[in-house]
Amino acid sequence: MGWIYLIMAGMFEVGFTTCLKLSNNFSVMKWSVGFFLCISTSFFLLNKAIQTIPMGTAYAIWTGIGAVGTVLVGMLLYKESADLWRLFFIFLLIGSIIGLKLVSK
Repeated sequence: MGWIYLIMAGMFEVGFTTCLKLSNNFSVMKWSVGFFLCISTSFFLLNKAIQTIPMGTAYAIWTGIGAVGTVLVGMLLYKESADLWRLFFIFLLIGSIIGLKLVSK
């Protein structure tokens, strides 16, 4: 169950970073509320995950999911660069996340 919590926490991290951008420095109320709901949920789920997953592994995977997800949101919604090197390093990060999962007990 810890891994499910961790994946969900990572998805909410993507949510809070996206809401942070859309909140326009917390001047748009609905996105500001979304940010606080997502960040609270993300940390709650991360806390649940580290009850059964080593803290360092969970944190690295949580930030990795958030980083990859946020980069993908940037590429898809905000037309940020999707050049070869950027994609290479995203896939490298995904490979590292999978590797951490595979070597964790």
